[in-house]
Amino acid sequence: MRGLVYNGAMNSSSFEILAYESTPLGVLCLRRRELLGQAGTFVTEITLNQEFLMSSYNTDSECALADIALQMHQGNDLSVLVGGLGLGYTARAALQSKRVKQLQVIEFLPQVIRWLKDGLVPLSDELNSDNRLEVIQGDFYEQLSTSPERQYDLILIDIDHSPGEHLDIKEGNDAFYTEEGLKRAKEHLAPGGILGLWSYAESSPFAEALKNVFGEVRVEEINFRNTLVNENHTDWLFFVKGD
Repeated sequence: MRGLVYNGAMNSSSFEILAYESTPLGVLCLRRRELLGQAGTFVTEITLNQEFLMSSYNTDSECALADIALQMHQGNDLSVLVGGLGLGYTARAALQSKRVKQLQVIEFLPQVIRWLKDGLVPLSDELNSDNRLEVIQGDFYEQLSTSPERQYDLILIDIDHSPGEHLDIKEGNDAFYTEEGLKRAKEHLAPGGILGLWSYAESSPFAEALKNVFGEVRVEEINFRNTLVNENHTDWLFFVKGD
C-alpha cells in the first residue's frame, strides 16, 4: 500500500473533507486534519477507496526521489519528467534546484490536478507560481511505452505502491516493470539521464530487470519514524542511469 494505514480519528482534534470524488480507480478523498497533541499542525491526506494513499506528514522518501536523482546528474538546464502528481512533494523537491529548467508532471486523475490548481493542497501556491512546471493529464506508462517525441534528463516515477503492487489503471502498468517495458522507457532518457522509482517495498525481481537493461542499479532505503503510529518505516528508491 502507498503508505501506512492508521485511524485518523484517533490522532486528530479536527477533521475536514476537502474533496470526495468518484474516479476510474474508485472513490478518491482529500482530507485535512489537525493532529491531536500538536495544536496547529495540520496534515493533508489522500485516500483511495477508503485506504490511506499518501500524506503531507511523512514526505522524506518522495523528496529523496528527486534529491538523489539530482545528485546523480551533474548537468544544468535539466528537463525533468515526473510520473504521478500526488501532493506535489517530488515535483517541489526537483524545482528547488536551480539546475532544473523545466519540469513536466503527468497525472492520470484530473481530480488531483484540479486540487492543485484550486489551492486545496499545501504546496498549491508554491507550485502554481513556478513557471517551470507543467502538469498535464495523461497515462504516464502509455507515454513511456511509445516512441519518444522528446527526451528527459530525469524521469521520476511515484505512481504504484511497488513494482509488485500496482494501482488498477490498466495492464500497461504491468508491462513497464518488465525488461521489454524498461527498454522502451530507456529511449525517453537523454544521454546520461537518470530514471528513479519510488516503492513502499523492496523488489529483487525489478532490480534484476533494471540491471539487465541499464547495467548498474542503485537502491536506496529511506528510513523514518512515523510518530503517528509509533513505528519505524522504510521506503525503497531505485535509480539507474541511461547510456
